[in-house]
Amino acid sequence: MKNYLILGASSGIGKYIAEKLISDGNSVLTAQRTDPRVSGARFQSYDVLSRESLSSVPEVLDGLVYCPGTINLKPFGRIADAELREEFEINFFGAFRVIQQCIPALKKSSNASVVLFSTVAVQTGMPFHATIASAKGAIEGLTRSLAAEFAPSIRVNAIAPSLSDTPLANKLLNTEAKQDSARQRHPLKRYGSPADVGEAAIWLLSDKASWVTGQVFHIDGGMSSLKI
Repeated sequence: MKNYLILGASSGIGKYIAEKLISDGNSVLTAQRTDPRVSGARFQSYDVLSRESLSSVPEVLDGLVYCPGTINLKPFGRIADAELREEFEINFFGAFRVIQQCIPALKKSSNASVVLFSTVAVQTGMPFHATIASAKGAIEGLTRSLAAEFAPSIRVNAIAPSLSDTPLANKLLNTEAKQDSARQRHPLKRYGSPADVGEAAIWLLSDKASWVTGQVFHIDGGMSSLKI
C-alpha cells in the first residue's frame, strides 16, 4: 500500500485518479474546497487561492497529483490583470506551493512521483487561450526543472490533455452541437474522458514508470501532432 495526495479530487480527472488508487488498495488523501465523497479517501479542506499550508501531509508520500485548473477563454485584449493573476494562482503558484510543502514526505518514499497538468494549448496555438496557455506553459517549465533538481529521488512529469468530458469543460460541451464540433476537431474523432487522462496519471504514479521523469505527455486524441 502506498500513500497518495490528490489536490482537486472533487470531480472529473482528479476524482477518477483517487477512486482508482483506492480500488488498487492504496491510502489516498484528497484536498480541495469541497468534500468529493470519494469512498475510502481521507479529506482535508483546502483552497489553493488561500495561500495557506496544507493541514496535514502523510509522513511518507509516494505520489502527489495537482489537478486544480481553469478553462477561461477570452480575447487577449479583454483580459484583465486580475484574471491573469488568478489563472496563475490556480494553475501554477498553487502547484508550486504544494510541492514545496510535500518535499520532505516525498523524499522519504523509495519511488516518489509528482504528476502535474498542462494543456494541449501550450504546444498548439489556439485563439482565446492566452491566460491558460501561459500558466500551463509555466507548469511545463517547472516540470522539467524539478525533475532535474529532484533526481533521482523524486520523479516529476506532466500530462497535457485536450478537451475532456469533465465538469470543468461543461461550458464547452453543454450542447449536442458543441459536442459534435469537439469530436470533429480531434483526429480520433472524440473528445477525452476522465479515464483517458486519469489512466496516464495512474501509470506515472506507479512503479511501471520508474524510469520516466521530466516528460510532458500529450494525451489529446492526436490534437497536438496530427492534422487529418
